[in-house]
Amino acid sequence: MSNERTANELKHAEAVREMFSGIATKYDFLNHFLSVNIDKKWRRLVSEKLKSVLENPAALVLDVACGTGDLSLELQKNARAKVVGTDFCRPMLAVAFDKNAKVETKIPYVEADGMNLSFADETFDAVTIAFGLRNFSNWQNGLIELRRVLKTGGKLVILEFSTPLVPGFRQAFQFYFSNILPRIGGAVSGSRGAYEYLPDSVSRFPDQKNLAKMMTETSFSDVEYKNLTGGIAAIHSGVKL
Repeated sequence: MSNERTANELKHAEAVREMFSGIATKYDFLNHFLSVNIDKKWRRLVSEKLKSVLENPAALVLDVACGTGDLSLELQKNARAKVVGTDFCRPMLAVAFDKNAKVETKIPYVEADGMNLSFADETFDAVTIAFGLRNFSNWQNGLIELRRVLKTGGKLVILEFSTPLVPGFRQAFQFYFSNILPRIGGAVSGSRGAYEYLPDSVSRFPDQKNLAKMMTETSFSDVEYKNLTGGIAAIHSGVKL
């Protein structure tokens, strides 16, 4: 398990859990609407990144901070591997469970904290986390925990908001992200605070190069990243040494 968390880290985790509980039923609609459905393409790219693992019927893949299950479902689509989803927010998992009724292969979802996963060491051939790592109270310890449940040689793939690269586009996106998105998200979800938290959490999260550096420092090899949509988001990947 990860290192013992401080009182502030536990307080942060509880606040994040409560926040997502409050917007769970509106989460998918707002994700797709506010991103103009680009988020669906990003998840497909994560699945493509793990194609060789997903084609292996003996492989086991864990989707951490799975939320309402969108990435879990994308990974399971056409896969021969077994995909498991986990999240610490029960209302989000309830939405994910409901989606199982619409698919042939039912995904098992486990309620667990991403920084204290309820799985043994060296269990999974691949681990994914989409838009979840930045919500952890301690990113380095979160990476350590994700690495713990990976088999040696297993791959970690992270999809996360990042730092736009083109100067003019960066300013325009940041204006939308910080001013327009919270208003729309707040009006639809009834929780403007959740959508003010989003740009704030992204602004504090390491940029592409610093996240790659953090992964290397956490004993991942072959660390690389790919910018998506001008750097709005990025896919980072690494292999457990």
